[in-house]
Amino acid sequence: MIVMGIDPGYAITGYGIVEKIGNNFKLIDYGAVTTDAGVDFPKRLDILYSGLTEIINKYNPEIIGMEELFFNKNIKTAIAVGQGRGVAVLAVQRAGKPLYEYTPLQVKQAVVGYGRAEKMQVQKMVQIMLKLKAIPKPDDAADALAIAICCGNSVKNNKL
Repeated sequence: MIVMGIDPGYAITGYGIVEKIGNNFKLIDYGAVTTDAGVDFPKRLDILYSGLTEIINKYNPEIIGMEELFFNKNIKTAIAVGQGRGVAVLAVQRAGKPLYEYTPLQVKQAVVGYGRAEKMQVQKMVQIMLKLKAIPKPDDAADALAIAICCGNSVKNNKL
């Protein structure tokens, strides 16, 4: 089963693609769709949508997991991230893929076994689980891989 994880944002949206084989995961790809600060915000959202659509079409994941938006103290940033997340949801919906959403606590619990784990612990477990030589960069891509692992483990009996 091919699983995609998305860590939404508007400057950087991380993605991770893994294959679940039994109880193990194999890395397929990871990275980020990025937008430059000097670009008009509507164009940044268009870049995110186009980039995610291209990745979904390329890898054709069976399921997609995405992190839920958590409250940010900077309301302007939270709204912008929410708009980026909305574009990501639209890309998944337009591709006709099932979307599963997870809180940061759920992702940490699934990957590390402890919902209050530090970011570095999650990244290290992603490295170990995917048998990588180094922790994936940028951090948003490592987070997206963690979301993909969480999603792959949460779908009941791997049945859609």
